[in-house]
Amino acid sequence: MDKKKTIEKFYPRREDDARKYDHGLVIIIGGSKFYTGSPALSAMAALRSGADIAQVVAPERAANIVASFSPDLITFSVKGDHFTERHLSDLFALTRSGKDVSRGRVSVVIGGGIGRDEETKEVVRQYIKEIDVPVVVDADAIYAFEDKRHIIREHASNSGRVLFTPHLYEFYVLTGKDVKSLNQEERGEAVKESARDYSAGILLKGEQDIISDGEVTVKNDMRVPYLTSGGTGDVLAGIAGTLLSRGFSPLESGEGAAVLNTLAGEMAGKEKGESLIATDVIEKIPQILR
Repeated sequence: MDKKKTIEKFYPRREDDARKYDHGLVIIIGGSKFYTGSPALSAMAALRSGADIAQVVAPERAANIVASFSPDLITFSVKGDHFTERHLSDLFALTRSGKDVSRGRVSVVIGGGIGRDEETKEVVRQYIKEIDVPVVVDADAIYAFEDKRHIIREHASNSGRVLFTPHLYEFYVLTGKDVKSLNQEERGEAVKESARDYSAGILLKGEQDIISDGEVTVKNDMRVPYLTSGGTGDVLAGIAGTLLSRGFSPLESGEGAAVLNTLAGEMAGKEKGESLIATDVIEKIPQILR
């Protein structure tokens, strides 16, 4: 994989007559009483990777904390400590509004810090079943489909707009396949089979990122050991959300996000080493995109 050419494919020269939303609106749904940083990291990564607008939807405490991080972030708070079914109408309304105002240049990132209680997992399932915009399903949202994998298959028309971004254990939760002991070729086949089965994109994060849509599989073999730092997966999800909002497929968005995340991570790692944190990766994205 030629990293420079990959980045150029996703970031051609901007049009001189570009308008707001031409380059994407990303709606980030996540956060809970105890986990507030994750949606903020995804939102900042979405903005740094070129989205025109990033909007965070989170429970009250998380939304208020996220709003204090940066004036660039737009937040919408829902009452309570976590998402419940009474919030679905708000989520659907915000998604429809986002689709309209952005002229269809919209995507959703869901899962970061959202929690794994049964009520919230049901919200995730109902939301993804009903929406008709591209969505990155990350982190806690993946657990909503543990033992509920039939829902993905039953809604394949929606799944075709979905990119799952699991690490090794989350891949097991999502698919029931334990690939930890497999070599990279065998892992690639497992990811491809699962993506085909679900009619979805899957980005398996690891020492070698593997991305597939069930037909085509690409691998990002760039290894950055410092990307084990908490929050770097949220950065990856935010970048993928930006690319999805611009009309790229789940496969393309997964590939572009993996490459940009590792390039920024490599640059940050050379400077920070063991001290690298997720915001260091976000801060290096502009240097990669220059």
